[in-house]
Amino acid sequence: MDRNHPAFARLPPWVQSKIRPQAVETIKKVWDWVETECVPAEPIMKAQLANDRWKTPQLMHDLRAKAKAAGLFNLFLPNHFKESPGLTNLEYGCCAEIMGRCYWAAQTMNCQAPETGNIELLAKFCTDEQKAKWLKPCMEGTMSSAYSMTEPDRASSDATNIGCRMEITDTEVIINGRKLYGNAQWNEDLGIYILMGCSDPNNPNPWNRHTTVVVPARAPGLTMKRNITIMGYDHAPEGHGEYVYENVRVPKENIILGPGRAFEIAQGRLGPGRIHHAMRLIGQTERAYELALIRCTDPIKKPRGKLIGEFDSNIERIATMRLELDSMRQVVLNAADTMDLYGGKAAKYVIAQSKILIPKMAEEIINECMQMFGGQGLTQHTALPEMWTYARFVRVADGPDSAHKHQVGRDQIKTAPNIRERHKKYQQIHKQLCETHGVEYVPYGAIDY
Repeated sequence: MDRNHPAFARLPPWVQSKIRPQAVETIKKVWDWVETECVPAEPIMKAQLANDRWKTPQLMHDLRAKAKAAGLFNLFLPNHFKESPGLTNLEYGCCAEIMGRCYWAAQTMNCQAPETGNIELLAKFCTDEQKAKWLKPCMEGTMSSAYSMTEPDRASSDATNIGCRMEITDTEVIINGRKLYGNAQWNEDLGIYILMGCSDPNNPNPWNRHTTVVVPARAPGLTMKRNITIMGYDHAPEGHGEYVYENVRVPKENIILGPGRAFEIAQGRLGPGRIHHAMRLIGQTERAYELALIRCTDPIKKPRGKLIGEFDSNIERIATMRLELDSMRQVVLNAADTMDLYGGKAAKYVIAQSKILIPKMAEEIINECMQMFGGQGLTQHTALPEMWTYARFVRVADGPDSAHKHQVGRDQIKTAPNIRERHKKYQQIHKQLCETHGVEYVPYGAIDY
């Protein structure tokens, strides 16, 4: 491995030692792809999109075909799936960071959200017949998919509240309700919604009340009322729709895994996706940091005759952002490695750690970069406002910060009894040592015995 190659320059030694030779070559190819095919083409993509906000630009189709031919498609799928290209979660995490340098670069490689999570869901839980129907076209890039879970009338921090009604008969599923955030129906490339709804509201176990079913994107009775903007951005041509289901009927065969198993599916889907989001955010934030370095050394912009980067406050800003970025990377790559070694369930804490810390830290760093550009940092002169908006959005996507913090906090409090016993032993030993050495015993610490 060439440690001076920009794709590996920021990777900790422990990560470098775990990347296999074939993965090294893939990561290099991803770097070259993003740097030469994506970042320089950003203005072209925007110009083509301006002609039709809800149609995938021709440039995207062309790049996807080229990336597929180069073997850069579906890199995210973990290596325990037969459809996988063979990367570990850790190796793909390195790729995802590079993809994050351009907002839509992941899409050129069929590695964008929500496609990654949806493909993994279909690969993990579907029958062979269902895979042929939905997984195959998604992996080939001939169809895109959306995940539909959030509802406008329910508290999104507690998914057991999901109320979109599913009536399951002998032959079909009849759906009624409202949903938010599934990708825009207006984009003709969208083929299916993977929908989570309530099929058994009276089940005493709230975790067994819900079912996951595949709904054709233009099924009769499914209406997209409007696109939802995120901090003023419409995120076309994928978007975020607001939907009404009115007696939407799909075959019973469209149920994934079985009635009442939606939470099992959702947890299997969301873990890796949170790591992908976090690594892309790190790549995006690295690029924002690069813009700040350029601004710091711009010879034209010299307030009071000095470069921006010659002011002590900005030198400290640059140092702090560098330290934070490097720590962010360690956190997420540790989560990816934990998943590889012990599986998603064992990695629950480190996945939550990534989901909580990275979007917030990215948001703060990008905000500092915007500050260094002054008023210009709030305009379309740079990509910084869009970067900041995406970071802020990811603090809510796949579950709001508060929900994840609550779970982490509850899990930590459960460890208190064992910790209490350990500290009790400290006191007991301390008391014995006082007797041995003839020292007056004075209780100290959190526990007084």
